Amino acid sequence: MENENLPENLEENNVDLTPKDALQEQVAVAGLYENWFLEYASYVILERAVPAVEDGLKPVQRRILHALKEMDDGRFNKAANVIGQTMQYHPHGDASINDAMVNLGQKDLVFDCQGNWGDYRTGDGAAAARYIEVRLSKFALDVIFNPQTTEWQLSYDGRKKEPVALPVKFPLLLAHGVEGIAVGLSTKIMPHNFVELIEASISVLKNKPFELYPDFLTGGSVDISNYQDGHRGGKIRVRARIEEFDKKTLLIKDIPFSTTTTNLIESIIKANDAGKIKIKKVIDNTAKDVEIQVQLAAGVSPDVTIDALYAFTDCEISISPNACVIIADRPHFVGVSEILKTCTQQTVRLLERELEIRRDELMEKLLFSSLEKIFIENRIYREIEECETFEDVIATVDKGLEPYKPQFYREIVEEDILRLLEIRIKRISKYDAFKADELMKRLQDELAEVLDNLANIIRYSIEYFKEILKKHGKGRERKTEIRNFNTISAAVVAANNQKLYVDRVGGFIGYGLKKEEFVMDCSDIDDIIVFRQDGKCVVTKVQEKVFVGKDIIYVSVFKKNDDRKVYNLVYFDAKSGVSYVKRFKVTAVTRDREYDLTAGNPKSKILYFTANENGEAETIQVNLTASCTARVKQFEYDFKTLLIKGRDSMGNVLTKYPVRKIIQKSAGVSTLGGVDIYYDENVGRLNRDEHGKYLGNFDAKDNILVIYNDGQYELTNFELTNRYETKDVMVLTKFIPDSIITVVYYDGGSKLYYVKRFRIETTTIDKKFLFISDEKGSKLTLASVDVYPRIELSYKKDNSSPAVVEEINLDELTDIRGWKAMGAKLTTFKVQSIKPLESRIVEVEAIEVQENTENVVEIELPKKLIEPEEIEFPELTDVGTGEQLGLF
Repeated sequence: MENENLPENLEENNVDLTPKDALQEQVAVAGLYENWFLEYASYVILERAVPAVEDGLKPVQRRILHALKEMDDGRFNKAANVIGQTMQYHPHGDASINDAMVNLGQKDLVFDCQGNWGDYRTGDGAAAARYIEVRLSKFALDVIFNPQTTEWQLSYDGRKKEPVALPVKFPLLLAHGVEGIAVGLSTKIMPHNFVELIEASISVLKNKPFELYPDFLTGGSVDISNYQDGHRGGKIRVRARIEEFDKKTLLIKDIPFSTTTTNLIESIIKANDAGKIKIKKVIDNTAKDVEIQVQLAAGVSPDVTIDALYAFTDCEISISPNACVIIADRPHFVGVSEILKTCTQQTVRLLERELEIRRDELMEKLLFSSLEKIFIENRIYREIEECETFEDVIATVDKGLEPYKPQFYREIVEEDILRLLEIRIKRISKYDAFKADELMKRLQDELAEVLDNLANIIRYSIEYFKEILKKHGKGRERKTEIRNFNTISAAVVAANNQKLYVDRVGGFIGYGLKKEEFVMDCSDIDDIIVFRQDGKCVVTKVQEKVFVGKDIIYVSVFKKNDDRKVYNLVYFDAKSGVSYVKRFKVTAVTRDREYDLTAGNPKSKILYFTANENGEAETIQVNLTASCTARVKQFEYDFKTLLIKGRDSMGNVLTKYPVRKIIQKSAGVSTLGGVDIYYDENVGRLNRDEHGKYLGNFDAKDNILVIYNDGQYELTNFELTNRYETKDVMVLTKFIPDSIITVVYYDGGSKLYYVKRFRIETTTIDKKFLFISDEKGSKLTLASVDVYPRIELSYKKDNSSPAVVEEINLDELTDIRGWKAMGAKLTTFKVQSIKPLESRIVEVEAIEVQENTENVVEIELPKKLIEPEEIEFPELTDVGTGEQLGLF
């Protein structure tokens, strides 16, 4: 309606009524939008989210520290007052200041806090700012502030001055860690250990290599194998510390960095509700120390549950570092080693600048002390009595100083003379030349020391770092254990929370087919392998209901890389009419892809099929059709004569005649032999991948012997899910029933060391037995399964006598007794040290083996020293009879 009063011809001719100035204004606004957004992004990056490398602080943190320094009088300040003081410098409100201050306070480095500052472990927030108090710590006062070396700038309103960057003489950024999100940019630097940072800085100054790894106040353990020096693309894995209190209870003692006990418990409950783990109850007993009690359901393995907690809950968290800092007003992605080197070099520069300032101060003090002495001792002040003007006074003093000017390091100016003229008569009258000389001597000594430190600035910087470590390093030892984590397969440790059913004729499987045939319990994350009558094999993800093809003959949970499960198969090839037999494994497949186990010809089919968990090879009876031309219409075939090949192999010919039926004649035994087991001490786990110490070849009846540092032993099976805390284990080996265990232990009751030798008499699996004294203070010193163990014993007969060192054969010291026996005393003297030695070697004489008087075979072995467990006796073949003679 705006154009209703315009002439009609304008509307009819579509005349453009938009003013040219308006178009130009639109272009200008678009340009402003682009510039403003870039400026906003730059502002957020530089002034809010990303720390500066010079002091490792974000602007809000720097302003809080500066405000606290201004308020510092040695007493605590209300946090609310600190927030108000900081608002003179920080234009973004009190909420952001409060959050930043609480965050700094919980890191327990630059603040001394009083009141409820919250708990980073539980996630509890701090009390209101009016209830809590804070002051700068002694560490902060020592390393962060120095007005003389600080560069200043005006605050946002121009009324105050604030530091551009604080002169921090410590890698504070790496000690605190930082996390920030800006516009199109983020930073995430892990906190590191206080002591290790100082030691690394000293290594930098000494041009020695160093390594830096994260350390968290929450403790736990961290896998730094992919840390990549904190660069983008790296990753660390952080775990809670979980202990087995008993077979029904687990205790979580430390929590992973970046989570809380509340979140951790919620994740455990969620995993239990989803059926991933099976627990009875979770109890939070956290007070001074973290303790979360996890009570297990009946029949649940503690070892498997620990792995499941790591796999399905916040007991293990992956963190991706992203070290980004502001260097020269621009964000840079650098590694923590480079950050440390930069901070260390800055510390050297600041220390050098402080020394230079002190040098100048001392030289000025020496200069004025010398002027003062000359002025008073030479009575120059008397010469000014007759001067009529102030200019004459200055000129007279200057003339009196003229003979001495060459000895000064700089020119004497009017300001120096004015200072001399300000000296009071009372001071001149009481002037003590001796004390003045002593003062000048102290100043000269200090100046010499300062000049020496300047000339040896690296040495001085190293001593500075050592002093900081000595003064503030107590109680700041590493809290997070560095270790390698094993990769936990979720499918292996997931609880069976579903039931698998199959419709063999219709070709459906799933956990929703409750009216069909039950197969087995499974997890909702399992893969299922299916074999069909037409010779096809397929692996698919378990679902509520999924079609996999008709005429299913076998269905089960698929375990990837299971090289112990062997499938025995007979199939009929429709093209040639020949029946083939084959043995194969299925270790890795592509999900939902069909694999043909026959020769690939249409209408081929499976005649016989078995799945064998441990590579068993049975004997089958093959019955041919009565009308076939074969002379033998029934025969047996033993699968153990057939080699295990790939699933794509064609197989061997079983018969070229038509087969009527195949039945199993007898069950088979495993053709794979035992399993080679290794123990990886780095992760405390068993494996079959040749990682770590080789324990031996294990059959189903074999067990593992574990001797713990607390004087207990335990027999366990060799399941790969078993967990062993390396720090608690003294001996872990394959259990040999007749082997002899030799131990040295300290008895807390008698205060003496004992030696005992015994055999394992118990047969209970997964139960610990204490084999040393249960007196308070008793401890296990040494344990060995060697046949002839030795030790080096150092002891003193009395306090004044020198130490005696002996080598002792422990097998000669005591007889073999029961595992509950006390043992024999090692010595009654004061023991200094006990060191294990290599097993004693024995001398083997010639051995004669005789079967009868006619055929005698003699073996003459040279006399030499060999290890008893390395004696190998070959099987001997009698020349006359050809029979093998066994020596045992």
